[in-house]
Amino acid sequence: MFPLTDSFNYAKGKNATAAQVMEHVFPLLTPERQKKILQVTKERCFDITVCLEGIYDRGNTSAVMRTGEGLGFANFHVIETFDKFKESNRVTQGADKWVEVKKWKSSAEAIKYFKDNKIRICVTSLEASKPIHEIDFTTPLALVLGNEKSGISKEMLEAADERVIIPMPGFVQSFNISVAGALSLYQIYLNRLQKLGRNADVTPEQIELLKAQYALNTLDSGVDILKAKLS
Repeated sequence: MFPLTDSFNYAKGKNATAAQVMEHVFPLLTPERQKKILQVTKERCFDITVCLEGIYDRGNTSAVMRTGEGLGFANFHVIETFDKFKESNRVTQGADKWVEVKKWKSSAEAIKYFKDNKIRICVTSLEASKPIHEIDFTTPLALVLGNEKSGISKEMLEAADERVIIPMPGFVQSFNISVAGALSLYQIYLNRLQKLGRNADVTPEQIELLKAQYALNTLDSGVDILKAKLS
């Protein structure tokens, strides 16, 4: 589900179009940054949603987000069921600037959103019957990763369209959430690459919106520049 629209707010009640951002802000970036934005935006994937349910340690959320962004996944949903989170010194290394994050206060809200938008729900579970490499990831799907202590909630487990397990031939029974996220996302990346020829799913129009958004994310003074040029 692509979240951006052709409307970039730069002042109260005032919005710029992607074309205006590209005209006034993008040329001010370094050639290296311009080239990087052009490369990255073409490889973005939004059909795959990474959903983090009730993660207690913010460091784990950051680690999964960093891995996902590095592989081209830019659509994240966070279900915040904890009143208090464990803070962490681990950071996303800027990954949070380049992904779209939607937050939910309950699993029920997220489930309804996925079902209403015909997004399959795929959960990782030790009781799963299918290894993750047997799942088709070429259509819209939400990969849900549960919290560090109890895993996926019963509510999410019952709503799941797919229950998968990461094969573990060793003695240990489970991976750390950040490791499970990394292994799962790389498997999804490979699956889409093999079956579709690419992981990306963005249209030319969506790429233009992403370029504008990333230009504003790069240049701190971008909003002020738009105010000066468009007011």
